[in-house]
Amino acid sequence: MDRVADFESVGGRSSRPGGTFFLMESPISDGKLIRLLLPRLERISVDSYWAHRASGVRGALVKILEQLEGGETVDPTSVRNNIQIGFEVLQEAAAEY
Repeated sequence: MDRVADFESVGGRSSRPGGTFFLMESPISDGKLIRLLLPRLERISVDSYWAHRASGVRGALVKILEQLEGGETVDPTSVRNNIQIGFEVLQEAAAEY
């Protein structure tokens, strides 16, 4: 697995304050993970500082999902980065409450 910002490696601890996260190899496909993220990003309150960012990430993830489902070649680094950003936006939006 490629290294991703804020994470040392698979199973590595994040350097983010406020919590420890672990990346694990998982049998879940990128498409399934994106389908899991999309409705959660959509539910971020429009009053949230993070709503605008969530909208952009959702757009990127929808485009990636369409490419995956269409059998097109998708840059795996872009997929992983957008998924990670989606989770970070969810985390930050949840921290507001």
